[in-house]
Amino acid sequence: MLKLQDIQQAAERLQGQVLRTPCVESRTLSQIVGAQVFLKFENLQFTASFKERGACNRLALLDAEERTRGVVTMSAGNHAQGVAYHAQRLGLRAVIVMPRFTPGVKVERTRGFGAEIVLHGDTLEEARAHAYELAEAQRLTFVHPYDDVAVAAGQGTVALEMLAEQPELDALVVSVGGGGLLAGMALAARSIKPQLEIVGVQAARFPAMVNAIQGTQHPQGTSTIAEGIAVGQPGALTRAVISEQVDDLLLVEEGDIEQAVLMLLEIEKTLVEGAGAAGLAALIRHGARFAGKKVGLVLSGGNIDPLLLAAIIERGMVRSGRLARVRVSARDVPGMLARITAIVAEAGANVEEVHHQRAFTMLAAQNVEIELVLQTRGPEHIEQVLAELRRAQMQAELH
Repeated sequence: MLKLQDIQQAAERLQGQVLRTPCVESRTLSQIVGAQVFLKFENLQFTASFKERGACNRLALLDAEERTRGVVTMSAGNHAQGVAYHAQRLGLRAVIVMPRFTPGVKVERTRGFGAEIVLHGDTLEEARAHAYELAEAQRLTFVHPYDDVAVAAGQGTVALEMLAEQPELDALVVSVGGGGLLAGMALAARSIKPQLEIVGVQAARFPAMVNAIQGTQHPQGTSTIAEGIAVGQPGALTRAVISEQVDDLLLVEEGDIEQAVLMLLEIEKTLVEGAGAAGLAALIRHGARFAGKKVGLVLSGGNIDPLLLAAIIERGMVRSGRLARVRVSARDVPGMLARITAIVAEAGANVEEVHHQRAFTMLAAQNVEIELVLQTRGPEHIEQVLAELRRAQMQAELH
């Protein structure tokens, strides 16, 4: 079983090997969610994830014979990069098994750290089974992403650092997939400050740990923007620790996670992946239970696909009213489009897209329907733009 001593010894091993990331208050987020929010910036690690801690600690514990043979693991993301990077640093052979659907950018990033990449299977489970086969056939040491004492101990060092820097914290809110981070942090934090409230957060589409601990039957989805915690089977070791040490487990929806990613980008100017924003998403969704408390959140990683980030930003602008779709109906005469765009410009909005529709409309034949996507300052500004268009004898509505 995992013990506090394991985590303390891991902290000693990791000195100088991984970054001791800052843990600081976000005054703006605190005002928004009604709790005093402290952020632990694990997205600043070299591979942009806390996963380095567990990987580095596990590799440091290999004996001479194991170091000679090398290691193997299964991962489609941050654990792969953590193992590859620290294996390269320590001069070890590292074989990483990834599912065939793994995005090319993640494959190449991991290969860039000197690892041997094996693409196998259509699911994480198939990749894991193949990794175990390689471990046996080539006598490699398997480094589990989360269900390993040394890995969980490495992750637990996050809590030691947070409580050393912010000893007055009332609660820790930590994302959970397989449970390595939450289990390690919970054991460390509970040992140091027994009265601390410890809460885990899972994506509603992947509620495996919630179901396992709480006995619920929440259905599992097929995808989530928090892919770093999209785990179908929680660890046995981590489940036992979480069951004993964690006060509660919460679920958050995709929209909450999207909003949290965007808030961290806009307010803190920091890039966080979906899994790394789950803690803030929980404060957004379950704000009342944390009101007035000093809450520590772990920004566990920053490896997000640029196209996904672009979609999150655009959808966030729509929700906040800074991107709006407006439909304008007017007489189909020369210069009408120029007149409409001039009115929009004078109202201070910017045209992002224009769609000019004649055929697919129920309007009279001499009329035209124009759909505009506008960049605005918010809902009030949208209403001002619509009012100006109507004042010019045009039918205008939010679409």
